[in-house]
Amino acid sequence: MCHPEPSREPMPSWPDTRLLDLLHIEVPIIQAPMAGSGGVDLAVAVANAGGLGSYPCAYVSAEKIRADMGSIRAGTNRAVNMNFFCHEEPILDGERQDIWRTTLRPYYDEAGVQPPAPMKEVMPGAFNDDLCDLVEQLKPGVVSFHFGLPAEPLLRRIKDTGCTVLSSATTVAEAKWLEARGVDAIIAQGAEAGGHRGMFLSENVASQVGTMALVPQVVDAVTVPVIAAGGIADGRGVVAAFALGASGVQMGTAFLRSPEALTAAVHRRALDEAHDDSSVLTNVLSGRPARGIANRLVREQGPQHARAQVHVWR
Repeated sequence: MCHPEPSREPMPSWPDTRLLDLLHIEVPIIQAPMAGSGGVDLAVAVANAGGLGSYPCAYVSAEKIRADMGSIRAGTNRAVNMNFFCHEEPILDGERQDIWRTTLRPYYDEAGVQPPAPMKEVMPGAFNDDLCDLVEQLKPGVVSFHFGLPAEPLLRRIKDTGCTVLSSATTVAEAKWLEARGVDAIIAQGAEAGGHRGMFLSENVASQVGTMALVPQVVDAVTVPVIAAGGIADGRGVVAAFALGASGVQMGTAFLRSPEALTAAVHRRALDEAHDDSSVLTNVLSGRPARGIANRLVREQGPQHARAQVHVWR
């Protein structure tokens, strides 16, 4: 019987320590930023435990970012990830807002409250010159982006500070796009991941694949370290991610019930009662696809509702 020649390629080390070396961390775990639930105490706790703590800069003013980063620096001397949205700025559509407000009117009436005034600007804002100035001053060590990358001049300024740059990819095409523009590591965000989908080259939610299918394809397509994200909440998930070629994992939901998280009491109760089929990908909460626990609004109006998008992408 003929036997194939043994491979001459060196076998990769396992586990892959490239991410540990790149981020100067001791354990290959990144705390997902989680705008609204992540904050100073959680970032400090994760950093001091040897992982990469993250501070969510979306929905937060520059003044609060500066103050909170000062508090983080008082709590840890380790690198902390500052996370920003860098979506293309949309244009608000007044007619679409009116239609969506009309759709939601029965809920306002039932609660005995008036609908909010029409939005004047989209929140959160995308990464811009002012936020780049802030990063240059604070030098957090790591900066991550969601919804792609900022314009090349801004990205170059971030790199010039010495910060490591991470960004999320939901497809192989997005991962290749990010690597071609100089990111240091890629977060492969599977469909199980909580929060907003980081999609930026496609709007087709139906094409999004799970973490364990996405990670090995991204690993094969790029040369930079890959971070697995989505549905990973314990050691078994970490081992599975490493077996598929990931250099580390990003975990979010697993931290939501920690004492350091800013998770609201009603959210904590919902997490306590959640099962495998409790979350859905929906756009009715923000206008963009995001995974969250299905509530009454999502069940009755969603999960995907055309009227929920009250803006027009340029």
